[in-house]
Amino acid sequence: MNEPATVLTDYALAAVSGFLSYRLFGVSRFWALAFFAVALAALLGGTWHGFWHSDLLWKATTLAAGVASFGMVAGSASVAATGKLRSALIGFAAVKLAIYSVWMLSHDEFIWVVVDTGSALLIVAALYLWRFNGWMVAGVAVSVMGALVQASGFAPHAHFNHNDLYHVIQCVAMFAFYKGLKEG
Repeated sequence: MNEPATVLTDYALAAVSGFLSYRLFGVSRFWALAFFAVALAALLGGTWHGFWHSDLLWKATTLAAGVASFGMVAGSASVAATGKLRSALIGFAAVKLAIYSVWMLSHDEFIWVVVDTGSALLIVAALYLWRFNGWMVAGVAVSVMGALVQASGFAPHAHFNHNDLYHVIQCVAMFAFYKGLKEG
């Protein structure tokens, strides 16, 4: 196994997100899709980090992350917006996913996943600040903190790197999003 801590933390994120996806299906199908796509991206990413460095597997990982971004925007629009704004945001999310997917078919850098997810988080934050849902705003804040840790390369231990810490932080963010959706 190439990166055991990364595999374990990725798989933990997949388990948390997959379980919460199931629990959210009756609350918001778009958010359930987002959580499921995070679970799939984490499962595929953990497999890529630990066992099989395949271009096809990496593409599937990054595309699953794009679906998660779509689900976050569309889910937020369906929960926090109405009328033409809701329709426009869901349409924007679909166009954003299409552009991102085409782009990622010829690019491999993880920074594009971060950019796509970051744009979704900005929209989520704006919608939930407007409606004020503290748990959703906390989910955004924790996700941003995780992304900054991941981008910094900070490794608290030789066997626990920035990716591992990011996965743990993102588990906390997923619980905050879940709580916000259930209470919101």
